[in-house]
Amino acid sequence: MPHDFRELASALQERVMIIGDEESRRDTPRHMARLQEVSERIEALERQLSPALDAQLRHYLQRRSYAKALEHLLAL
Repeated sequence: MPHDFRELASALQERVMIIGDEESRRDTPRHMARLQEVSERIEALERQLSPALDAQLRHYLQRRSYAKALEHLLAL
């Protein structure tokens, strides 16, 4: 997997972990800040990807279907 895809997959995995973090959810402002931060990182990484990016992956990212984007990346 290319380096840029590894970074993106890592950020997507982090987002999944934050969403599933029961303890984090108890502090709603902090939880939302963590989600915002990782979401902004995902968007920045998406902007750095080649315009010739796989159409299906681009679709998932643009639609914010991050779980599907992660599955797609892991299948590469």
